[in-house]
Amino acid sequence: MTDVKIQRALLSVSDKTGLTELGQALSARGVELVSTGGTAKALRDAGLTVKDISELTGFPEMMDGRVKTLHPKVHGGLLAVRDNPEHAAAMAEHAIGAIDLVVVNLYPFEATVAKGAARDEVIENIDIGGPSMVRSAAKNHLYVTIVTDPADYAGLLAELEAKDGATGYDFRRLMAGRAYAATAAYDAMISQWFAFADQQQLFPEMLAVTATRKEELRYGENPHQRAALYIPKGPHGSGIAQARQLQGKELSYNNYADADAAFELVAEFRGQDPAVVIVKHANPCGVAQSSTLLEAWSGALQCDDVSAFGGIVAVNVPLDGPTAEAICEIFTEVVVAPAADEAAIAAFGRKKNLRLLLTGDLPDPRRGGLNIKPITGGLLVQSRDNGAITLDDLKVVTRRQPSEQELKDCLFAWTVARHVKSNAIVYARDGITAGIGAGQMNRRDSSRIAALKAAEAADKFGWVQSRTVGSAVASDAFFPFADGLLAAAEAGATAVIQPGGSIRDDDVIKAADEAGLAMVFTGMRHFRH
Repeated sequence: MTDVKIQRALLSVSDKTGLTELGQALSARGVELVSTGGTAKALRDAGLTVKDISELTGFPEMMDGRVKTLHPKVHGGLLAVRDNPEHAAAMAEHAIGAIDLVVVNLYPFEATVAKGAARDEVIENIDIGGPSMVRSAAKNHLYVTIVTDPADYAGLLAELEAKDGATGYDFRRLMAGRAYAATAAYDAMISQWFAFADQQQLFPEMLAVTATRKEELRYGENPHQRAALYIPKGPHGSGIAQARQLQGKELSYNNYADADAAFELVAEFRGQDPAVVIVKHANPCGVAQSSTLLEAWSGALQCDDVSAFGGIVAVNVPLDGPTAEAICEIFTEVVVAPAADEAAIAAFGRKKNLRLLLTGDLPDPRRGGLNIKPITGGLLVQSRDNGAITLDDLKVVTRRQPSEQELKDCLFAWTVARHVKSNAIVYARDGITAGIGAGQMNRRDSSRIAALKAAEAADKFGWVQSRTVGSAVASDAFFPFADGLLAAAEAGATAVIQPGGSIRDDDVIKAADEAGLAMVFTGMRHFRH
């Protein structure tokens, strides 16, 4: 493919970043500049000679600028196949001049929506002429260069310098691909706004999802897999993908997945007393809440210090030096916090491979949104599990009423259980997880595994008895049989929180009464597959 000399450029941009410098560089090479509205004014203010689009088309801008570039002399100059005799004859007959370079970025639709603009303003910021020019130029990239992002101006100028004012086919093809990605993302955002914001649809007939690659990762779940991190287009709040990494080596696919699991759980304690979450392989292995962050760390670690080795730690308040020093005593992959003081940063600085992520804030755990999961040949889409219960939602179903402390422990255990892989069982006492059973094929085994971990911790730390004694136990779904509940009673639990709803609820309630347990139903299940 041949190089194409840039002799005429059409510039029409909403984002004026780098525009003056680009215009000056093009003008210095003798390129004729054609422009519109505010872009033309900015170029003239920089002392450059610019031809208005109306001079090119012989037709004035009208309808508040809605109609200015939708004209045969624009699109003919973009779409003509220049070595096609019929196209060349049509250009000559209708005085259509070739346009070699198009620099266009689109109306700020995303920013307009993000600032909460009224519907009429949002509609006015749907660009029509811009995407049309972009698509025409990109289609005809054999002859036309299209640039849609100010970040690519430097690459364009480098190409012109290397090729004496021309662009090569490989560069034009690269820019064409990026241009179509830009218009696809733009249209997707508009369709999402119409579906979700304007028409309040939860599951639109056509789901347009776009994202921008932030980085390629070293590998996926396993070294033979490739992976990358993408950021969805459109508004989003605080998240692991937006976190600022202060130190440490690059995060892996698994690091991101585990850090996100820890971050989502610790967000449940947003605005509350200091809380620490330790996650291993997407499951919490220790969670605690206390009056100080250091005490919370100690409680979370003692739940399962074996699994905590090489884990992910997330906290709900700014990290302090003493807590950071304590965390550094064991091998930790990633630490996630809203912020960290200088002493904490200095402590982590001595662990060069430890990744420290600062999020600036915690997301609202009750926020809406969609979860998307690929399956073979399709996508499963569901609303986020943002359901919540309060004390008033609990229904006591046993003869014995739970104490105030038991209710508090029940709610704490329930908060953790919703973030544990099913079948999930969580023992908790005094704001500390005593044992966590995750991902088993039956609930009884989860109860027993969690109790076994608690017993091992008691032996290791020299406690008189396991922390499951006098604890509350949470089950993410109903007990289909009494065996899982009885296993919890054998471990010393005195209170139970579960959704209820089994055909054998009466049998389970009877077993709880016979064991002297207090049990409450939530009426809400929290499977996490």
